[in-house]
Amino acid sequence: MKVRDSGMPDDDYWNSFFDAECVIKKMFGENGCRGNLVEFGSGYGTFTLPASKHLTGTVFALDIEADLIEQLRRKSEEMDVRNIHAEVCDFVTDGTGLESETQSHAMIYNLLHLENPTSLLKEAYRVLRPGGKLSVIHWRSDIPTPRGPSLDIRPTSQQCKEWIKQSGFHHIQDVSLLKCCQFHFGIVAIR
Repeated sequence: MKVRDSGMPDDDYWNSFFDAECVIKKMFGENGCRGNLVEFGSGYGTFTLPASKHLTGTVFALDIEADLIEQLRRKSEEMDVRNIHAEVCDFVTDGTGLESETQSHAMIYNLLHLENPTSLLKEAYRVLRPGGKLSVIHWRSDIPTPRGPSLDIRPTSQQCKEWIKQSGFHHIQDVSLLKCCQFHFGIVAIR
């Protein structure tokens, strides 16, 4: 199932909104990720490719769009990145297909405007190992942005933190992304 308001602009325009390497360093922390990571909605690989350099395991990059997965596979091959497993997956309807408690990190970037955000967060909780980290970024709703879902469905940071808490996570913290992507907020939480 496609997420409402989910159309992607062209690759270069999309990537102009983020310093993806900066975002990953902020969201992962100084030590990076020890283990595997699942990315819900990998898109062009904007965050997938930088994330792959900051973990010891595999990135399970999931997206419903087959052409975006194929582009990510090509980019990974061209850059000789071997720890990305990119797969077409309707994780909103069918879940990730990953075994429970197998991931060290889950990335949900620019997706929590979907109709039932807690079901997605619960799937992230299910696949994360105890002590695993969830990172969330989303378009801000307190300033004009050149892109993003319509304001009437765009969640605030506080709404996202409530959904994250309802899904079982704790140690929920804001992460300032102003130097990385001025139009977004960041949140990390622990399973």
